[in-house]
Amino acid sequence: MTDPLFDTAVPLPEGAHHVPGFLTLEQQRWLVARCREWMRGPVPAHSPRIRGHAMSVEMVCLGWHWRPYAYTREAVDVNGRRVLEVPPWMGRLARQALEAVGESDAEYEPDVALVNWYGADARMGMHQDRDERASAPVVSLSVGDRCRFRFGNTENRGKPYQDLELASGDLFVFGGPVRLAYHGVVKVFPGTAPQGCGVEQGRYNITLRVTGLEG
Repeated sequence: MTDPLFDTAVPLPEGAHHVPGFLTLEQQRWLVARCREWMRGPVPAHSPRIRGHAMSVEMVCLGWHWRPYAYTREAVDVNGRRVLEVPPWMGRLARQALEAVGESDAEYEPDVALVNWYGADARMGMHQDRDERASAPVVSLSVGDRCRFRFGNTENRGKPYQDLELASGDLFVFGGPVRLAYHGVVKVFPGTAPQGCGVEQGRYNITLRVTGLEG
């Protein structure tokens, strides 16, 4: 069911792409199982703190550990342990995603994955993904409850922005002129996860990026 608050008639800006149903139910279940494995360690899921306040999402990182506003190999703000590597299949999946939106890039190799868990009351404030040195696109996958995703402009957190629905299995990619666009999650709609996706309530979001970092 489509929420009337979402204006699907307005096209996204150049560089932004939304592909509903990119992942099959079987792929979604498999990804959920991997997410749960990652969140059990060696660095457990945690809520990063921004300016002294804990985020409402729980996060685990692969490849590089993100903490506001830097990347390190070790989770220095959690338990000091090195994060798991990004598995090769994630690179293949990311390249398939780029191909699906007409941005095929055989050289695209994400070296970091941020896995976020959204409970019923979790939100993500408007922000830019600007801690990377590379300008490669961001590839984002959703599994579980649908959410209201706000995609804004590159100048500030205010208007103009667009609200759209991200449902279980959806793909969202942004790069090029909107690589540094502000974006966030305004609301999660509990109980909207499709049967068989591996999640009864809540939402997983996997964000794949290229950091351009060495070490």
